[in-house]
Amino acid sequence: MIVEMEKSASEEEIEAVITRIKREKFVARLEKGEERTVVCVLGSNTGGTDTSIFEVLPGVKKVIRIMSPFKLASRDFRKKDTVVKIGDVEIGGQEVVIIAGPCAVESKEQVLSCAELARDLGFKILRGGAFKPRSSPFQFQGLGERGLEILAEAREKTGLPVVTEVTSPEKVSLVAKYADALQIGARNMQNYELLKAAGCAGKPILLKNGIGAKVEELLTAADYLLNCDHCQVVLCERGINTFRNSETRFTLDVSAVPVVKRLSHLPVIVDPSHAAGKFYYVPALARAGIAAGADGLIIEIHPDPKSALCDGSQALTFSDFKRLMPELRKTAEAIGREMSFGKRR
Repeated sequence: MIVEMEKSASEEEIEAVITRIKREKFVARLEKGEERTVVCVLGSNTGGTDTSIFEVLPGVKKVIRIMSPFKLASRDFRKKDTVVKIGDVEIGGQEVVIIAGPCAVESKEQVLSCAELARDLGFKILRGGAFKPRSSPFQFQGLGERGLEILAEAREKTGLPVVTEVTSPEKVSLVAKYADALQIGARNMQNYELLKAAGCAGKPILLKNGIGAKVEELLTAADYLLNCDHCQVVLCERGINTFRNSETRFTLDVSAVPVVKRLSHLPVIVDPSHAAGKFYYVPALARAGIAAGADGLIIEIHPDPKSALCDGSQALTFSDFKRLMPELRKTAEAIGREMSFGKRR
C-alpha cells in the first residue's frame, strides 16, 4: 500500500509514518516528488492490514492499496516518468537514445571501430558483451575481464558510457568496476539472487524481458532491483517466443511498450536486433519500436558481421547503420520526439 502525505506535511510527520510502518514489521520506502510525497509500505501481508492505522496519523492525506504484484515499478508509487542517467546520458526524456555496439567484445580493434563510429555519428552509449551466456557450452562465451578492459579503453578514447551484461552474482562487482550500466539478459530476468546483487551495485540496470515472460513478471523483476536504495532501471523489450518464430528469431512485442508505459514509470527501450535475428528485419523493427513510444533502441553493429564470433546474422554493417539513422530520426520527429543523429559530441 501507499501512504500519500499532505503537501504541508512536516519532516517529523513523515518520519512518524515511517516509524509506524516499521513497528508493524513492514518495510518503508520514501518517494519525494515535486507534486507529492508518498511512503510505500512493503511486506508479504500488507493486504490484511487495516489502512486506518496509517490514515489517522498527522500529515497523512490518504492510503492507497496497490493491487498489482509489482509495487515500486508501478505508476501508483510514482506518477511522473523516471529519467535514468547512464553516465551523462538521460533515458526517458524527450530524446530517443541509441545504444550501439557489437553483441560480443572480440578484439580491441573491433570495439574501438564501433565506438568511434557511434561517437562520430553523435550517439550516446556503447554496448558490448564481455560475458556471453550461450545455449551451447561450445559457443563463444566472451573474453571476460579482458573484454571489460577493452570496453573501458573505448570509453576513455571516445567518451561514450558503456553498458555490458553481468551473468552471475559473483561477477557483479567485477563488471561494475568497468561498466557505467549493467545489463541483465533475458535468460537471467528471474535470477533473483543476481537481481538483488546487481541492484545493490550502485549502477543503472538495463533489464531485458525473459523470452517467455509476461509484462507483469518483467515489472516484478524490476521491483527486485528497485528494492535496493537508489537503483535506477531501464526496461528492454527484446522479443518473446511464440508459435510465429519461424522467420524471425523472436516475436517483437511492440504492444509491450505502451502497456509498460501505462503501468510503470520506468523508461523502456527496444532491442530490434535480438528480436529479428536477421539484419534485414532490424530497420523495420527499430522504426516500429520508436513509433510505439520506446525511449531508445539497443542495436548491434559489427565491422564485419560475417566474421563475428556471436550473432553476426543480426548485426548491421557500418554502412547499414549509417543509412538507418536518418529513417529513425524521421520516425522520432513524427511522434514529437528528438534524436541526436548527426550532432557531434
